[in-house]
Amino acid sequence: MIRVAIDGPAGVGKSSTSKALAKYFDFAYLDTGAMYRACAWWCLNQGIDLDAETVDEQTVTEAVGAFFTEGHFDISVDPDDPRVTADGEDISQAIRSSEVSSHVSKVSNIIPVRHVLIAAQRAYIAREAAADSYSRGAGIVAEGRDITTVVAPDAEVRILLTASEAVRQARRTGQAVAGVGAEDVAARDKADSQVTNFLTAADGVLTVDNSDMDFSQTLDVLTTIVEDAIEEQEYEQYAANLTGYELDEGDEALIEGRGFADDSASAGPRQVGVLAVVGRPNVGKSSLVNRILGRRAAVVEDTPGVTRDRVSYDAEWAGTDFKLVDTGGWEADVEGIDSAIASQAQIAVQLADAVVFVVDAQVGMTDTDERIVKMLRASGKPVTLAVNKIDDGASEYMAAEFWKLGLGEPYAISAMHGRGVGDLLDAALDSLAKAEKTSGYLTPTNLRRVALVGRPNVGKSSLLNQLADEERAVVNDLAGTTRDPVDEIVTMDGEDWLFIDTAGIKRRQHKLTGAEYYSSLRTQAAIERAELALVLFDASQPISDQDLKVMSTAVDAGRAIVLVFNKWDAMDEFDKQRLERLWATEFDRVTWAQRVNLSAKTGWHTNRLSKAMREALQSWDQRVPTGKLNAFLGQIQAAHPHPLRGGKQPRILFATQAGTRPPRFVIFATGFLEHGYRRFLERSLREEFGFEGSPIQISVNIREKKKRK
Repeated sequence: MIRVAIDGPAGVGKSSTSKALAKYFDFAYLDTGAMYRACAWWCLNQGIDLDAETVDEQTVTEAVGAFFTEGHFDISVDPDDPRVTADGEDISQAIRSSEVSSHVSKVSNIIPVRHVLIAAQRAYIAREAAADSYSRGAGIVAEGRDITTVVAPDAEVRILLTASEAVRQARRTGQAVAGVGAEDVAARDKADSQVTNFLTAADGVLTVDNSDMDFSQTLDVLTTIVEDAIEEQEYEQYAANLTGYELDEGDEALIEGRGFADDSASAGPRQVGVLAVVGRPNVGKSSLVNRILGRRAAVVEDTPGVTRDRVSYDAEWAGTDFKLVDTGGWEADVEGIDSAIASQAQIAVQLADAVVFVVDAQVGMTDTDERIVKMLRASGKPVTLAVNKIDDGASEYMAAEFWKLGLGEPYAISAMHGRGVGDLLDAALDSLAKAEKTSGYLTPTNLRRVALVGRPNVGKSSLLNQLADEERAVVNDLAGTTRDPVDEIVTMDGEDWLFIDTAGIKRRQHKLTGAEYYSSLRTQAAIERAELALVLFDASQPISDQDLKVMSTAVDAGRAIVLVFNKWDAMDEFDKQRLERLWATEFDRVTWAQRVNLSAKTGWHTNRLSKAMREALQSWDQRVPTGKLNAFLGQIQAAHPHPLRGGKQPRILFATQAGTRPPRFVIFATGFLEHGYRRFLERSLREEFGFEGSPIQISVNIREKKKRK
């Protein structure tokens, strides 16, 4: 049984909120304030002078005592019909009159009268513990004076509901307009506070200030508090099943530490400057980016053309945050994928606030360098010149040649060893600070993170460009175009998502070399960094072991999953039937994942993605209250007990959800649960609680009875 005690000053909405709370949980409802009002009405009805300068307290106490003990009074605990009767007459409206309101404090301030009512209130509350009571033993919401401190100081939920005096008076005035007698809340509080304290919360009593809340918001807050209390009680009830069993320290920590950390609240986007790093292929742009970031973020290899997309990173130097953009090598008069790479580099310059132009001291100044300078001058962006691959002081003279480019002082650096990079950054950020605008944003940490994964050339970059409605990533028929994971913020149905476009995962990683190997490692890291994996398949091609390997990688990482079958428009009816047959066999491990058939090239059905993504992440975040979980598993175990093995039948003692993202359940049992039975439990959990799009992890802790000493 859950007892909810709610106190507070006049005008906070105790009665209406308490009734709604009781109805929500099918609890009984007790308006203790109505009991005091009924007493005042009874005294006035009996002709007792409550306006006398000195009220006869003994007479009032005897009248109130007779009112309860002789069966004159009754109050309904039905929140839909909380009527008050005196000798069978409904006095629910009469006790709300202005006459009763003006006299109720004179009755309630008499200490012996309060003792009579406290005893009666405790009796009504205790009655609800019975199975044949109104709530059938579920609980009761009782509101009114002294309820949290005197009447029910041991209630499972004790709340002081309060609001500012101005707000409370406005609410009372509104009730008067609606036909209910208004009262001066300040005067009522002053009169009542002579014998009870309801303006500040006692120890253990939760304060809820609803000055800035409407009725619905107040109810939501109280509902959450009561739900927590119910779960706490049910948790203790089911955890008692472990009494008498051997438990280790880890078990105790798991049982006691059942709270979940809320890591969803985080900062929104913050505007910063954008610094683009450009230059010919293989001059060391990605090496410089890694040096600035202080980690190996960009793929680096001594081969031209390793970086292909424009890739942005959050960076910081000397207390200044900025957006750092790595680009593919810029070349003139090139075709095919090289042309697309050069185009992405030019776009990066257009979108940046300042540029670091990297040249190669070992090669010297080239015609391409001079053509890049023309492009940079046309952009109008401030440029800082970095002469790379000068690894020692003796080689610094090599930087002098680049004064001819007309970009100002050339900074001699070694991206590989870090030499001179600090001075370069000081100069670059100084030019960034003087730029006309700051056009970038640090990646908001509150965005849901989505990794686009799949074997090479299934259309990951095409889908990213389609969702973004612009060319964000290089797209080419050549497999393996994307090397670095590309982070992009994409708006879908009014919601921002952080997409991570990854290189295709090769099947045999140990046979990869160079850039492909490091790209594969970064793809694995991208999956780990993401919350949701969009696993892409080329529906026009047979499903390969490599496709299934990619899918398993995302599942094994514990990420929410949406399966995306691209190029569906290229399928004929026979191919579609073939894929449906495969779904029943090859995809049996992920039948819980949603499937979206679309065309990244044309945009057909891409609008269905956001709904599937939201549902998958909702399942990934879902938590099942311990009471519901154990009650459900109890029903499952009773209907389908574990098979007998060796004359013994393992029994589930207790279960708890130990984590989310993905949902992880720990079951305490008396013996080993076979894999078939675990799969049955997982299917049952999905049928009952959903979890569509999210893997579920179930572990079993086998515990034995304590040995008698």
